[in-house]
Amino acid sequence: MIITPTKQQQQTNDFKEILAGRRSIRAYDTSVKITKEEMTEILTEATLAPSSVNMQPWRFLVIESDEAKATLAPLARFNQVQVETSSAMIAVFGDLNNFEYGEEIYSKAVDLGYMPAEVKEGQMSRLTAHFSTLDPQVNKETVLIDGGLAAMQLMLVARAHGYDTCPIGGFEKDKIPEAFGLDKDRYVPVMLISIGKAADNGYKSVRLPVDKIAQWK
Repeated sequence: MIITPTKQQQQTNDFKEILAGRRSIRAYDTSVKITKEEMTEILTEATLAPSSVNMQPWRFLVIESDEAKATLAPLARFNQVQVETSSAMIAVFGDLNNFEYGEEIYSKAVDLGYMPAEVKEGQMSRLTAHFSTLDPQVNKETVLIDGGLAAMQLMLVARAHGYDTCPIGGFEKDKIPEAFGLDKDRYVPVMLISIGKAADNGYKSVRLPVDKIAQWK
């Protein structure tokens, strides 16, 4: 029997609990599934993360069916338990051609009253020139940073919804785009994120004290 917890059971607005309670979870309760409606809410909230010139280069592939998980499993290296037990595996990619959505993004900002039309036109003119000469390596580094911001936000949002996650960097990055029919020259893998309801409490971990990682000048 599959049990889907109610949102009232899942959600929390306690930000400190969200931060302190997050764990990197390996094993999940296989009876718990996340509906497409709620996953859409989670991803929508994750996309409130910042990005360079608001190009939002993150792209998400929600891998939840048995067939899709079977495709992912041999590419996930030492993370088979997460693949098998999670409600879903979310593959986060960075879109190197993200500026294709620039006109749509900035036009919508005008429609919503966030930006005057003349400011949008000026911005688009400058950005068109910028992206036309942008070093491919700089572009890749930027989308990876932006993708990482969205990935972290996604994990915190998932926690707020009552779910648990684990960020995964150990997978076949050179093979995963084509395995799922994506253009490997356009979509750069950022990370995998398993998501579901933890089967246990996970483990606490140590953080270095601030005086070892920060300096004041």
